[in-house]
Amino acid sequence: MSKGIGRVAYKPVGVMFGLAAGTVAGVIFRQVWKMTAGDGEAPSATDEDRGWGEILAAAALQGAIFAVVRAAVDRGGAVGVRQLTGRWPD
Repeated sequence: MSKGIGRVAYKPVGVMFGLAAGTVAGVIFRQVWKMTAGDGEAPSATDEDRGWGEILAAAALQGAIFAVVRAAVDRGGAVGVRQLTGRWPD
């Protein structure tokens, strides 16, 4: 498969993997927040009843979880493409 075709073929797969990663990261974040904060709902940035520390901690945790899940999914997808096509997606 040519380099350009491989890249184009991987794009839709990458988008689907990205959507799945976001969903999985959201589920993981809610579970981790529930365990660590003992609270059912993570605060939103505009939640008047929550302090800066809690809001920024929730945002940092959510960002870290999303980044790790996204990297794992992207890497797994690239490895899968290489196994199927013999080429690493660009």
